[in-house]
Amino acid sequence: MLGETLGYLITESDGIYVDGTLGGGGHAEAICERLSGNGTLIGIDADADAIHEAGNRLRRFERSIHLVNDNTAHIAHILRARNISTIHGLLLDLGVSSFQLDEASKGFSFRGDDRLDMRMDRRQPLDAFGVVNGYDEAELADVIFHYGEERASRRIARRIVERRSEAPIETTGQLAAIVQSVAGGKFAVKSMARVFQAIRIEVNDELHRLQAILSDVLPFIAPGGRIVVISYHSLEDRIVKTFFNECAAEFIPSGNKFQPDTPRVPELKVLTKRPVEAADEEQRNNSRSRSAKLRAAERTAH
Repeated sequence: MLGETLGYLITESDGIYVDGTLGGGGHAEAICERLSGNGTLIGIDADADAIHEAGNRLRRFERSIHLVNDNTAHIAHILRARNISTIHGLLLDLGVSSFQLDEASKGFSFRGDDRLDMRMDRRQPLDAFGVVNGYDEAELADVIFHYGEERASRRIARRIVERRSEAPIETTGQLAAIVQSVAGGKFAVKSMARVFQAIRIEVNDELHRLQAILSDVLPFIAPGGRIVVISYHSLEDRIVKTFFNECAAEFIPSGNKFQPDTPRVPELKVLTKRPVEAADEEQRNNSRSRSAKLRAAERTAH
């Protein structure tokens, strides 16, 4: 979906763009190749290892890029600290990057047997070990159900609590085995993916931070500038869709059939009535792209 992403994102070759999910720097590199010598890219990632990796990859663009080791939820502060009042586009490629999945020590994948971590930012105190071993049964069940949309959430939470009463659950392999013992058979892999997703979202507060990023960046987007978001599960996609639609609305519903709706000036124009999905060939070559949904919106005149 690289071509579609760049096509929606870049409107000014000499503009200022933000890659809010830098990862290994793949998107950032492609953006820099499209920019003129006057263009600027700000790459943000909470993962210090990602900043280092991307820095090596983007060294040839060092005059055009600024890499920031911070959480993108702080985007307003990041921009103001650099005296930037206007940007021409924001890209968010949500979820776990291939760079992070490949780094075993980060504990994102259920296919290994690594320490339960899952922190995008190693500076924060809460990690997956703390969630799995510290939350009570009801809290665990709620996290797994709401963030993983896993039907067996209560049974899985109960089994986690039973196992940790014997000894702490320390590795991804141990957690995966517990999930598999409850939701085995042909659904085991999907259940493991849902549980790991749920715990990762909880650890990194991903959904609340996504809402904060979208709300806080809007005033910085120049008229005609774009927000492009690639999401990988329905929870993220729903947040993006709702935000875009609310900002594009021409009326505020009164909630009362006897009172008229209140007119408002739209702040965004939705460019993707339906989310863009990866082409069949890309889905065959890249399994992660099968669940990817791209939405884009354009800033209207202030």
